[in-house]
Amino acid sequence: MKFFETSKYYTLKKSTYIFLRWIGIFGQLISINLVYFYFEFEFNFLYSNLIILGGILSNLYLIFIYKKTQLSDRSALIFLLIDIIQLGTLIYLTGGIVNPFVIFLIIPSVFATSNLGLRTNIFLVIITVLTIIFLTFYSESLPKPLSDHFHVDDYYFYSIPVALIIALVFLNYFAIIFGAESRLRKEALNKMEEVMAKEHEMLSLGGQAAAAAHSLGTPLSTIKIISQELMKQFKNHKNVIQDIELLSSQVERCNQILKRLSLNPNEEDEFFDEDISLKDYLKDIILSFKETSNKEFIFNFDQDLNSKKITKSIEIIYGLRNFIGNANKFSSSKIFITLKSNNEFSEISIEDDGIGYSNDILSKIGEPYLKAMRQVDKKSSGLGLGIFIGKTLLEKNYASILCRNSKTRSGAEVIIKWRDKDLLKI
Repeated sequence: MKFFETSKYYTLKKSTYIFLRWIGIFGQLISINLVYFYFEFEFNFLYSNLIILGGILSNLYLIFIYKKTQLSDRSALIFLLIDIIQLGTLIYLTGGIVNPFVIFLIIPSVFATSNLGLRTNIFLVIITVLTIIFLTFYSESLPKPLSDHFHVDDYYFYSIPVALIIALVFLNYFAIIFGAESRLRKEALNKMEEVMAKEHEMLSLGGQAAAAAHSLGTPLSTIKIISQELMKQFKNHKNVIQDIELLSSQVERCNQILKRLSLNPNEEDEFFDEDISLKDYLKDIILSFKETSNKEFIFNFDQDLNSKKITKSIEIIYGLRNFIGNANKFSSSKIFITLKSNNEFSEISIEDDGIGYSNDILSKIGEPYLKAMRQVDKKSSGLGLGIFIGKTLLEKNYASILCRNSKTRSGAEVIIKWRDKDLLKI
């Protein structure tokens, strides 16, 4: 089953969007009526209010007719276009590009960047730019008496749309970049949560297996007793005896398996419940890789190593496994793992003899979904998810992580460091 697939689809929360539209609509109503009734300026008051009424009706449509709680990319595009056209028409009637409220034209497209797809964003930017250019050359005059006294040089007049377009492109570019990074990080975190959920599920299955072993003990004993009685009854039937002996041997095999699962439900799980040292952490992980890898693992540690025991953590195990797994994947033939410890710090160094990190991604190590620029590096690189997951899990458990190219070997090096007092908090 695939998890978190919905994160790949762009949606906009309807209730948030409706609330923001109400703010804009009430702001327009207050501005139009304040200027007309309080300041007594002359402009096309009736048409202006009819345009605002169109915005109100579209919002009511979203509330009472559009039943979905999320606006799809296409639906959001339609309503944001309505917003741009509605606001552009209102500004057309009240001075065009010299109306100080023209800056609000860039809001819909900027608002869309972090929630909608790239093509939708580009289309909204193009429509907004075209609207700004149109309002530069075609519009009604400013409300009187403002229009009687407003005279500016052409340099200033045309600098207004240029400034708006530059601001629009600038804001959208950065919003798209930050939005894309945010979505990638969210997706990577979801994948990490999925992995950890599976690890906890396996731990839960271990407990269920122990309970099953306890429950299956009695029926298996009954089967064994019956098979022994059948052997006595059919001792002169060689064909039947062979089948009964096979049955008895399989029962005994089941008993041995159940013993390994622990027949005693109160017995602690040696792997997860026992406090162990960092050296034992690494030995267990290295041993698991040796069973499936043909590469050489070289584990070095000080003989007088501080071997204080800490609580065994699934997150630390999985974090270390990710970094050692990366070294195993990208090494040529050898992986070097070094453990150092004193009374203040414990440090794990993981090196390989591969080609190391590409220079263009070295400064971004730890971010998910990285791709090298060079074609030769792309073929031998992953998506950076392993490092992201390992770094996130270990930093959550008070570790500091340094990823770099090894100074003594050809490959990559990861240095994982804890303060000993932080290890006790785990």
